[in-house]
Amino acid sequence: MTKARRNLTHAFLLSRTKGCKRKLAQPPAASTRALGPRLSSIIRTVVTKTVLKTKLQLLHTERLAKLAWLVHAFSTRRGGVSRPYGGNVLNLGFTKHDSRAAVERNRALFLKKLGVVKRGKAWPLVTLRQIHSDLIHHVESLPPHPLVGDGLITNTPGLLLAIRTADCLPVILVDKKNRAVGVFHAGWRGTVKRIVEKGVGEMQRYFDTDPRNVVAAIGPGVQDCCYQVGEEVRQKFEAQFGYAAELFREVKESDPVREKYPLLFLTARAPGHSEFPVSLFLDLVEANRRQLIDAGVPAKNIEASFPCTACHTDLLFSHRTEKGVTGRLMGVVGVRPK
Repeated sequence: MTKARRNLTHAFLLSRTKGCKRKLAQPPAASTRALGPRLSSIIRTVVTKTVLKTKLQLLHTERLAKLAWLVHAFSTRRGGVSRPYGGNVLNLGFTKHDSRAAVERNRALFLKKLGVVKRGKAWPLVTLRQIHSDLIHHVESLPPHPLVGDGLITNTPGLLLAIRTADCLPVILVDKKNRAVGVFHAGWRGTVKRIVEKGVGEMQRYFDTDPRNVVAAIGPGVQDCCYQVGEEVRQKFEAQFGYAAELFREVKESDPVREKYPLLFLTARAPGHSEFPVSLFLDLVEANRRQLIDAGVPAKNIEASFPCTACHTDLLFSHRTEKGVTGRLMGVVGVRPK
């Protein structure tokens, strides 16, 4: 295993721990085999094309990579030509800080790396004006006008469906029997509207998809180590899901002054001291995994082993960590022509 690949593997392992670190420590010397079968299996889920920081790097899942008729990938920030977000980054969204020419060049590099450029002509890239909704479009060709919504499905070969993210989850669904695919943008608003569950339903409607034949990949996004939300978000989830309590984690904020001088903080409320503030964290990945299972997708067919975007801004874009001044990642999927 090369040093660069060990670094990426270690970054990935850090993202799987509850105490997710902002900066990566040096990777352990042990090989992945020494980590045991479970962690070795998790590590193999993330397949990288190129791992050098100056080279274009894509992430894949092992299960989807085995389907010869399928094209899929999750982009990273590495290997582009955009300057505003650290230099030489692969921003794939038309943001206010970046030039259109740079983004178009990045997209051309991305499509070439995917292997969907033949004789100088790339597959059509179908995108959306995303609005945190549950709107899903069935497409059979490149739309003549921009579509509005947060989900795309197709069984037409030679089309590449794309979702842009920078903390929200990109979710890919693949009907491995009928060769149909979908991609969905799942932030907390889309998740509470059940967009991936409805995505499975739309694939059943248009392609006669059996959920038992669906393979799902939940791509890089903000994880529960970093996804702090307000009480109003928990209330919306509680109104929709019976298991909502399992999706949230409470952390009481400590205060050294209060702990040392508790009498200074006496109140009239029982038991006589004011409460420490509570921070609330949402597990967005688990929320979408549970929806897919409820829709009939077998748990063993759902892969969700990618780094946290908020923790790993050396590899991924994060709207939260970078205070809104950041680029956009892409999750893409398509069917190869026969």
